[in-house]
Amino acid sequence: MSEFISTVANGIWNPVLFLLILGGLFFLIYSRFAQYKYLGHAIAVLRGKYDDPNDPGHISAYEALSTALASTVGMGNIAGVAVSISIGGPGALFWMWVTAFVGMSSNFFTSTLSVMFRGKDSAGQIQGGPMYVIREALGKNWQPLAAIFCVCAMVGCLPIFQANQLTQAIIDIGITSESAKAASFKLFGFTINTAKFTIGSVLMIISGFVIIGGIQRIGSWAGKMVPLMIIVYFGTVTTILFLHIEKVPHYFWMIITDAFAAENYHGNPALGGMLGGLIVAGVRRAAFSNEAGIGTAPMALGASKSKEPIREGLVSMLSPAIDTLLVCTLTALAILVTDVWKTSGATGVTLTLTAFESSLGLIGKILLLVSAFFFAITSLFSYSYYGNKSISFLAGVKAGRIYDYFYLITIVLGAIASITDVINIIDIAYAIMAFPTMVSGFILAPKVMKEAKAYFERLKLEK
Repeated sequence: MSEFISTVANGIWNPVLFLLILGGLFFLIYSRFAQYKYLGHAIAVLRGKYDDPNDPGHISAYEALSTALASTVGMGNIAGVAVSISIGGPGALFWMWVTAFVGMSSNFFTSTLSVMFRGKDSAGQIQGGPMYVIREALGKNWQPLAAIFCVCAMVGCLPIFQANQLTQAIIDIGITSESAKAASFKLFGFTINTAKFTIGSVLMIISGFVIIGGIQRIGSWAGKMVPLMIIVYFGTVTTILFLHIEKVPHYFWMIITDAFAAENYHGNPALGGMLGGLIVAGVRRAAFSNEAGIGTAPMALGASKSKEPIREGLVSMLSPAIDTLLVCTLTALAILVTDVWKTSGATGVTLTLTAFESSLGLIGKILLLVSAFFFAITSLFSYSYYGNKSISFLAGVKAGRIYDYFYLITIVLGAIASITDVINIIDIAYAIMAFPTMVSGFILAPKVMKEAKAYFERLKLEK
């Protein structure tokens, strides 16, 4: 079964790679880079300069971006990047950069549409996201596309990867006894690791306190925790880079050269060769990490209190930049400059842990555990919102509450599952989610540019 899942995941990502990269380039060229000129304005919106409590929506732009970042700046930044480096070497990061840069433009279009074409759920509450864009802007004939997105979001946004890698980090760092690590018990004929089951159960309880409170509580917690976790992680990795400062220029250059040589790629060929395999590996990990073009960020930004869709599109652009161009780059450089990617043979969070420990010893392990906990737990909060809204769109708000409890149970399942199967299942769901999100974006792109032109003209008049 694992081999079949892997084959499907590898096969489906070839067309999605072109969809995300070429689609992002289309948005970039079609907009003539217009939105990139207003990044300063996006920061002003984020700071609350244009907040109006009377605007429709549920949370502020800051809380919406924090919710989006809480899902994107997660274990994908600690473990996903490590997986990418262990498979593709330094060159994989370059293709993650490319995906993030064009993904900023994809986020601008898809998140703008998410506010332009908000709809109401079965309880009469205003909601946003690709499924509502499809229903409200494209009509009933396109409804199957919205349903496909929601079904895949319910799977792709399950917390199994975050729970799996956080559990592994806690075991690697906090449990020194080999017998304790290996202890297990039988349940319904399956052998369950006792430590993983216990950790997963605790994570489920912690997450439940926030998740059951809905988007307001999720947004509030994310707004408090996201800045803290980025500061702690940024400070730790900066220290590692300072200790190995002489290697940083070498690896920056190697990231670029290896991106086209693929000399350190250890995966299967794709798109006709090893270079194609490297590109696919970089794009897959970037898409999982920053989710640009996948459709999750528009669901968070669609909940913003705003009458100006362009503002939320601009704010959404910041998500791939912070996630991949900043946080993922820091993780990758820490792994590269310590040379553990060549010597340890580890992957996932264990590889990142090895890099931190090799430079900072025990304190490095502790700081990574703190960072991993915040990264993963905030992802567990925000992903539940995406899955909840997806099933609520299909079956009503009451079904969303049932999904919350199912979601919490899968935290335990993710903690004890195989990391390979977990990554491939998420990759398949994410790949399918990209089609409704990007296709609706292509069709409605002229409406976004019409709205953007009018908004930017009003900004000029105000100045």
